[in-house]
Amino acid sequence: QVQLVESGGGLVQAGGSLRLSCAASGSIFSINTMGWYRQAPGKQRALVATITSVDSTTYADSVKGRFTISRDNAKNTVYLQMNSLKPEDTAVYYCYYNYGYANYWGQGTQVTVSS
Repeated sequence: QVQLVESGGGLVQAGGSLRLSCAASGSIFSINTMGWYRQAPGKQRALVATITSVDSTTYADSVKGRFTISRDNAKNTVYLQMNSLKPEDTAVYYCYYNYGYANYWGQGTQVTVSS
């Protein structure tokens, strides 16, 4: 089992920045993928960004150039730096951990961007 604890969400004005963190604990394998998904009201959960244990990254088109994902393997922690936030970035952000066929999710953290 893997436990994921997120932090860093909140309320910010459009154009502002937030940094999300997610710490993983439990049965962590050195080769894994971590990342962030988000779910806005009335919408399906969607990919934001992922990063592998060798720092290969993937971003949704809507956040490219504004968001940066990174990780600290020694701390089993993944970060999401969000800049130039827009009202449409408002959502619950979920941390994600994958190893093989096993997927784990955090409890979610609310990000609200006011116009």
